Amino acid sequence: MLTIETTIEQCAKAAHEVNRQCCLMLGDTSQPSWDDAPQWQKDSIKNGVVNVLEGKNLEQEHEGWLRIKEKEGWVYGPVYDTAAKTHPCMMPYNELPADQRFKDTLFSLAV
Repeated sequence: MLTIETTIEQCAKAAHEVNRQCCLMLGDTSQPSWDDAPQWQKDSIKNGVVNVLEGKNLEQEHEGWLRIKEKEGWVYGPVYDTAAKTHPCMMPYNELPADQRFKDTLFSLAV
């Protein structure tokens, strides 16, 4: 029997893989496979899935992600660095580069 938790997990795995492949196409090799991803990353992806399933649009989803990251101590940085907690997407949705907005669209569609 499928539970909501199982559904979220399956959607998260699929959406993460789509996101990872998109990153690879953009030359970003920073995203590990689902099985190798740290728990904080899996939790973040599951949160994104829940937001999509709740009907949040791409801007709302990004703004929620941004607030969570800020609470965790992440800041803008030109390079994604988990140790320094820097991320190039730490900005309002409408300021994201087109390729990053496209990646968000693919994530939502994968869910």
